[in-house]
Amino acid sequence: MAPSAMSRSNNWTKSLSEARPVPYWLDDPGKPHPEPALTGAETCDLLVVGGGYSGLWTALIAKERDPQRDVVLVEGREVGWAASGRNGGFCAASLTHGLSNGLTRWPDEIHKLEELGARNLDAIESAVARYSLDCEFERTGEIDVATEPHQAEELHDWYGELASKGLADGTEFLDAEALREQVDSPTFLAGLYDSRGVAMLNPAKLAWGLKRACLQLGVRVYEHTPALALKPHGAGMAVRTPYGSIRARRVALGTNIFPNLIKRVRSYTVPVYDYALMTEPLSADHLASIGWKNRQGLGDSANQFHYFRLSADNRILWGGYDAIYPYGGRVRAEYDDRPETYAKLAEHFFTCFPQLEGLNFSHAWGGAIDTCSRFSAFFGTAHQGKVAYAAGFTGLGVGATRFGADVMLDLLAGERTERTELEMVRKKPLPFPPEPFAWTGIALTKWSLARADNNGGRRNLWLKTMDTLGLGFDS
Repeated sequence: MAPSAMSRSNNWTKSLSEARPVPYWLDDPGKPHPEPALTGAETCDLLVVGGGYSGLWTALIAKERDPQRDVVLVEGREVGWAASGRNGGFCAASLTHGLSNGLTRWPDEIHKLEELGARNLDAIESAVARYSLDCEFERTGEIDVATEPHQAEELHDWYGELASKGLADGTEFLDAEALREQVDSPTFLAGLYDSRGVAMLNPAKLAWGLKRACLQLGVRVYEHTPALALKPHGAGMAVRTPYGSIRARRVALGTNIFPNLIKRVRSYTVPVYDYALMTEPLSADHLASIGWKNRQGLGDSANQFHYFRLSADNRILWGGYDAIYPYGGRVRAEYDDRPETYAKLAEHFFTCFPQLEGLNFSHAWGGAIDTCSRFSAFFGTAHQGKVAYAAGFTGLGVGATRFGADVMLDLLAGERTERTELEMVRKKPLPFPPEPFAWTGIALTKWSLARADNNGGRRNLWLKTMDTLGLGFDS
């Protein structure tokens, strides 16, 4: 390594020297105290399992639909501690993990899916106002950024395709000059700006605010109460917990990456570990050096991509790139910390923003994403319609989980709605194969994606085959 490169590497390493290995969002003195664990027996109309966004939205909307419905929510640890408190805070309208994925998989429904997604994001914004959710909600939009010439060409062509299909409303193509007027990086070559379809927020505060709103509406919330088993009981269902049990007429499962209480659903998701850094607050000079006056979220266009945004106190969150699948699909706390990925992310950060050299990172963390083979959520019922589930949001669940909550409640009610009639809702993705085939296939896919990034975006035979089969791997 040349001396200058060695010096830069040392700078990147130094920038991490005081980073705390905990999620920035959860490292908050205002974090609410957990509700007591369940002890003894409970009964209810609707039991919601999982205290992340999926479960919280389900409980809240259930009470909005029917204020007299008796709703209980149980969470294995604390509300928002997992993916809902660790993500980047990108709340997107898209229900399909982006327009490209949606257009490929559901071309006949894409306009309806986009309309439903836009309405869903509007409903989240309304709920933020109605319940005074102090979650730093900013509807600033997002820019997809090209950092390689082939990516710039692809973004330009994609914008033209969207325009031809009537899907470009609110979207603007930015050349290098126009993009760097928004956010200044020497690596930026072009961008596609979605000005209305994404909001930035504080993810942990959203979860905590939803919990407070649920409690205000009369939902009984039990934390540190894992659901251990699910079985039929009379006309309803029964769930066993460590210190008690719950009998419910209907059950909604919002456990996402954690083992589903319906065993046949487990093969549809795998855990992918994603990692992020948070900088210390930027000074006025730092902010001036990069612009970013409009505070949009950003993500680059590579297969191994980064996502980045400003927090309310003007820190930069920088995440993505590595997507780590542990052999066997295990979810373990030790996977939440990965120093080799932090070093890689720090190097990439200062390549993107060399004008910020000397800035330090205050937090570094990771967490598991519930990835499915079509990149977007799937839905279903079990036990003669008395149990519903939604899972597989693949890293884009901050907004889509609210839509999933509506779907689960529709299914539990036995209603035919515009949501339940969607092919996206009626059909499931392909399941992942058992080990060692899952690990081998994912490793080969990751290698192929990295190779495509370094080869002008050209996809090899393996990726083309996966595309044909409708299989994918993404964070």
